[in-house]
Amino acid sequence: MPGESLPFADRVDAGRKLARAIEREDFADPVVMALPRGGVPVAFEVAAHLGAPLELLIVRKIGAPGHAEFGLGALVDGEEPQLVLNDEAMRLVHPTEVYVHAETERQRLELTRRRALYVGDRPRVSPKGRNVIVVDDGIATGGTAKAAIQALRKEGAAALMLAVPVAPPSAVTSLSREVDRMVCLASPNPFHAVSIYYNDFDQTTDAEVVALLKEAMGDRG
Repeated sequence: MPGESLPFADRVDAGRKLARAIEREDFADPVVMALPRGGVPVAFEVAAHLGAPLELLIVRKIGAPGHAEFGLGALVDGEEPQLVLNDEAMRLVHPTEVYVHAETERQRLELTRRRALYVGDRPRVSPKGRNVIVVDDGIATGGTAKAAIQALRKEGAAALMLAVPVAPPSAVTSLSREVDRMVCLASPNPFHAVSIYYNDFDQTTDAEVVALLKEAMGDRG
C-alpha cells in the first residue's frame, strides 16, 4: 500500500492511519504486538482503534564479535525466549559456539530486565492460537521483524500480520513472504532512513512505553 502521503506528523498520526488500513483487512480478534520502543506509540493507536490487547515483543540483536551492529540473529521474547539465527550471517562470520552462547545469555538478561521495566510481573498475552499483528514505527532492513515473525510462528500464532507505516520496497517484498498479511502504508523508492518520513521522530522513552502500556491495560479493564 504505497499511496500514503508522507511525511507522517508523528508516531500517533502514523498509528491512526495504520489502524484504519488494518481495519479494512479481514483479521479477526487479534492481539497487537509492539516492537519497542518506537513501535509502541504506533501499536497503541492500532490496538485502541481495534479494541485489541496490546503486548510487547522485545527483540535483542545478537551482534557479531567486534561488530555489534552486524546481526548474527536475535533473541525474541516469549514464554521461553527464542534464539533466531541468520544462517547467511553465521556462515559469513563463523562465530564460535562459546561466543554465541555468551552473547545470547547477555541479551537474555537484558531482555528480562526490559520486560520487568516495562510491564513488571504482568502475565504475557500468549500468541498461541491467536491472530497476531506485529507493529513497528518503520522498517529499514527488516532483520528484527523477520526474527520476531519466525519466533511467533514457532510459538504457535494462528496467523501473522506485519503492519508498519513505512518500509523500503525490498523489505516489503521479502517480509510479505514471511507473513499471512502485510500492511505498509508507504514504500518510497529510493528509501532513506525511517526518520526522514516523520516530521517528529523523537526517541520514544522508557517512561512513555510504560505509560502507554498501563493505559492500554486500563482500556481492557
